[in-house]
Amino acid sequence: MDTDIGSRTWHAHAKINLALHVTGRRADGYHLIDSLAVFTRFGDRVEIALADSDDFTVSGRYAPAVPLDAGNLVLKARDALRREAGSGRTPPVSIKLEKNLPIASGVGGGSSDAAAVLRGLAQTWALDIDDAGLARIGLSLGADVPMCLAAKPLVARGIGDELSMVPDFSALGLVLVNPGTPVSTADVFAALSRRDNEPLPPLPRSIDFHSLRNWLEVTRNDLEPAALALQPAIGRALSWLNKAGSGFSRMSGSGATCFGLFETGNVAKRAAAEIRNRQPGWFVAATRSMSSEAE
Repeated sequence: MDTDIGSRTWHAHAKINLALHVTGRRADGYHLIDSLAVFTRFGDRVEIALADSDDFTVSGRYAPAVPLDAGNLVLKARDALRREAGSGRTPPVSIKLEKNLPIASGVGGGSSDAAAVLRGLAQTWALDIDDAGLARIGLSLGADVPMCLAAKPLVARGIGDELSMVPDFSALGLVLVNPGTPVSTADVFAALSRRDNEPLPPLPRSIDFHSLRNWLEVTRNDLEPAALALQPAIGRALSWLNKAGSGFSRMSGSGATCFGLFETGNVAKRAAAEIRNRQPGWFVAATRSMSSEAE
């Protein structure tokens, strides 16, 4: 967490679904999932300061694609927390979003931004609200927000709201690649061939690069075939990750961002540089995931 005069900055970590099985569908249309997710050090940043009046600005590579109206999850998070706590305890704030993650890209960018705002405002406003209270508000904003509030290795079930933290999970070396093609989550789910797949197998007793890679080989992202049919460029992103030496490559969430698993951070950085050199217009980032220990 960084500090500045009168303001503080919170990180909004990218969410990576290492595996995602679709296991059913509720009567209200929400899909049931079983997913192992990690969160990366790379992501968006949210700066918050008390102000004379509410203000919201966006900077960064993907700022032009961010809506500035009440439909933005950042503003929805601010307003939801203000309703919960009361206007008397929630004075005006300036919120600055640095948008480093692509829009509609399967890494929970908007949900993570909302989670960072909830955490940041709870501290800025000195509210007496615990993690469970923030998660309850977060769930009202979207199914991914509670897991983005946790931002540690976890298994998400239900609609993504039933969370189990995974202990003894070390940081992973990752390369994220997005070919610049937004993907509609609703379109991907609508194109699924089946929605009653088996859940994830049990995790390995000891998780390291090799055991995790072997485990991933027998899991899936059930959204990947549908997303590939809608956006064939996803296949090119996976191909470039494999060419660059990824130990395991897969699409995250509903796409189009793909990840490659690398044994060390230095190998990941070299791979990212190689892909970036060949595809200068793509989003490419070498990063590490957050471990299960406090960081």
